[in-house]
Amino acid sequence: MATFVLIHGAADVAWYWHLTAEELRARGHDVVAMDLPCEDESAGWSEYADTVVEAIGDRTELVVVGQSLGAVTAALVCSRVPAELLVLVAGMIPLPGEPVTEWFSNPDYAEAARGPDYGDDEVAIFLHDVPPALAAEALEKGRGQAEKPMVEPWPLDAWPDVPTRVLLCRGDRMFPAAFQRRVARERLGIEPDEMDGGHYIALSRPRELAERLVGYRAEL
Repeated sequence: MATFVLIHGAADVAWYWHLTAEELRARGHDVVAMDLPCEDESAGWSEYADTVVEAIGDRTELVVVGQSLGAVTAALVCSRVPAELLVLVAGMIPLPGEPVTEWFSNPDYAEAARGPDYGDDEVAIFLHDVPPALAAEALEKGRGQAEKPMVEPWPLDAWPDVPTRVLLCRGDRMFPAAFQRRVARERLGIEPDEMDGGHYIALSRPRELAERLVGYRAEL
């Protein structure tokens, strides 16, 4: 039995993972999911990692999974706990000392993100393939996102020495697949895995995602 540590992205809550968590538990695994201090203006990367480490407690056989901005926290957590595997799901891959804001100023990101202008339509950007009722509930549960972790340099000197998998979503309108492929190859030397679905894959395809996660752990 593994313990899957599920870390949500910006302005979100642990509920994001609830369907995937059910699928993982049905397969005999333990699951830990927590609310990060997204709305706390004083909380930076250290406090985000502290929140996850505290939630893990004394659990072992850890598979740390970070979605979107949660991938940045996930990598930090893997520098502090004995994780067996790190999985980035539609996740950001920071460089040492790089603030998140630089991700979006990357010319390669701007080029890859060219396409329809969805404006501020969160459903169109994030939830376009999520069932409407579930998408509406996700919007209701969403929170604000404090600025500190967005501008604070990523504090690690190097990527943690933990086996890492990158899973991109082909229909991701926030982090387009072409950009994600390039970043994974250039920053980690990893050829990413791919699956259908958008940025909120844990809500749109929870069973398939759980199967991927369990499969990764089985390959160790």
